[in-house]
Amino acid sequence: MSISVSSQNETSKLERLGAHSHIKGIGLNDNLEPKESSDGMVGQVKARRAAGVILRMIQGGKIAGRSILMAGPPSTGKTAIAMAMSQTLGSGTPFVSLSASEVYSLEMSKTEALLQALRKSIGVRIKEETEIIEGEVVEVQIDRSITGGNKQGKLTIRTTDMETVYDLGTKMIDALTKEKVLAGDVVTIDKSMGKVTKLGRSFTRARDYDAMGADTRFVQCPQGEIQKRKELVHTVSLHDIDVINSRTQGFLALFAGDTGEIKPEVREQINTKVSEWREEGKAEISPGVLFVDEVHMLDIECFSFFNRALEDELAPIVIMASNRGITRIRGTNYRSPHGIPVDYLDRMLIISTQTYSHEEVKEILHIRCQEEDVDMAPSALDYLASIGRETSLRYALLLISSSNQIALKRKSATIEDSDIKRVYDLFLDQSRSVKYLEEYEKNYVAETEWPATEDAASMQED
Repeated sequence: MSISVSSQNETSKLERLGAHSHIKGIGLNDNLEPKESSDGMVGQVKARRAAGVILRMIQGGKIAGRSILMAGPPSTGKTAIAMAMSQTLGSGTPFVSLSASEVYSLEMSKTEALLQALRKSIGVRIKEETEIIEGEVVEVQIDRSITGGNKQGKLTIRTTDMETVYDLGTKMIDALTKEKVLAGDVVTIDKSMGKVTKLGRSFTRARDYDAMGADTRFVQCPQGEIQKRKELVHTVSLHDIDVINSRTQGFLALFAGDTGEIKPEVREQINTKVSEWREEGKAEISPGVLFVDEVHMLDIECFSFFNRALEDELAPIVIMASNRGITRIRGTNYRSPHGIPVDYLDRMLIISTQTYSHEEVKEILHIRCQEEDVDMAPSALDYLASIGRETSLRYALLLISSSNQIALKRKSATIEDSDIKRVYDLFLDQSRSVKYLEEYEKNYVAETEWPATEDAASMQED
């Protein structure tokens, strides 16, 4: 007797969800009127409307070298609004996110780190003309020698107006073979690089086969000349150009990791060259956005640098976020709103965010449950929203995945009130943790004496 055992290997894709992966846009209509819940954004109607005005000015190229401050209590959507602005701007506009603590490094100065971040936020659209061959492939002939030497062949290609035969070398034959180009395909060939791009199947070949793949795309046969001149636009950042021109590896230096400090002379030469390209019409400047989170961590030197840097002709829009009130400016003994010098604060457009209501917290938690593919009972969602209001929204969001594990343990696909209560008892929020620490402080290892009162106060502010 023989027993056959069949086994099936299943490969599951591991997906990691970010804290703001549910955000798809700013949630405004064409008249800059925010919807209560749209594109993953909930509430903060006034702040989103203000952000929409800023977006319009950025997209119209009417604003650059400006600073915007998003100020509000913790867990009020400051970073979420910045991420929504990034999604709305799209890939054509540079958006660089930076935490203020990242500028403090032993490998480069603070001002160099900020300058690199600013230049990463400035896009340069370089225009270039290239010759291409575009048409429908009529026939591909490949002659392979018996000895396996150089391959030769002919490519017959046509448009609606003309037909031409081209001789093929080994490189072009390999490129056509790689793209699996057949008669009836509409292709584009870059003559300078030898790159072959298959656009799809010609409509004239739509009836060649009874069955077609689901991904088969049909396109019209091109018109006019087979050889054409096409304008290509390459978008790079000023920082990319800096790196390429300051390292012996050239373009490969972009993949080498830390770029180190770049000499001012190199940047001056690049700025001059980019200005020449702009005058000749070969390039356009696209000021992007630099988002600096936890801006109160910057010191007085950094703010002085921003004061000067934003007056430069090549300057992006700088959006800063802070959840601090009146606090000490780092590097000084002066106290100021949000830890930002008053003279710099005077130059900023300030967007204020407000604490979420119970219903708004509930809606955000509902969106996150959908994003994390979690089913939560309405009563449990309401209970979790109450916890979010009492503690913080961040804490409530963290309880979603952990409560889901509790529900799965009892073999249920839906999170109930008991699951929320269980994880609430297991994991302390910030206020309960502080209360526990105060109650059992004597059981912890601690310093017997604190520094002087003024130093202790300054340490707490830092």
